[in-house]
Amino acid sequence: MDTQTTPTRRGVYILPNLFTTASLFAGFLGILWAAEGRVEMCALAILFSALMDGLDGKVARLTNSASEFGVQFDSLADLVAFGVTPAFMMYSWQLHAYGRLGIAVAFLFAACGALRLARFNISTAVTPKKFFIGLPIPAAGCTLSSLVFFSIYVPETFAAAFPAFCLGITFVLGFLMVSRFRYASFKEYGLIKAHPFSSMVSAILLFVLIISDPKLLGFLVFAGYLISGPVYTLIILPRRHPKLLRDLS
Repeated sequence: MDTQTTPTRRGVYILPNLFTTASLFAGFLGILWAAEGRVEMCALAILFSALMDGLDGKVARLTNSASEFGVQFDSLADLVAFGVTPAFMMYSWQLHAYGRLGIAVAFLFAACGALRLARFNISTAVTPKKFFIGLPIPAAGCTLSSLVFFSIYVPETFAAAFPAFCLGITFVLGFLMVSRFRYASFKEYGLIKAHPFSSMVSAILLFVLIISDPKLLGFLVFAGYLISGPVYTLIILPRRHPKLLRDLS
């Protein structure tokens, strides 16, 4: 055994887990801020958690330091940052007006997030990398956080119905997480390699659009992604690959 490489390799494992810890800490801060009524700060904390969640996997792959411990730690951090924190935020912000129903829907979101993570952890070996089965929990949490910023664009005529909309979207997101709908994972880059220039132009245009008005377009981008799963699975997939639809049963 090469004794000189072992300490270095053990030290490298710390790096991706530090990003995971940062994601977990942001989720914890988000709960505290939501309890204080600082909902926008909580929403920002969830988005920051998403950034850290994306970086920990990239760092683990780049440094060849992926481990089973890191996978489990990442799932536990995701449950807090994108399951418990958004659920508590939504209850503190809008769902408390519905009493026990608001508690039930908020808990349903967190519970479905836990079920989604558990199913993902045991199915990674057999699930194609091109798609996620069910809405990923980070996307669900970020959709709710972007809704907080989007709320300033809601017309006053719909203000009375907005709490009901929040109740409904929280319930729907929970259902989508445990559904069999296929969502693009963006882990395979065949299309980008085949069309690098057009892909770069499309990415730049999307970036410019979001930056121009992030509070409005951020929610619309996440809303488009959560709709893409049912559209692809129920409309596009049966036409292209009828046999694959049997996987949904």
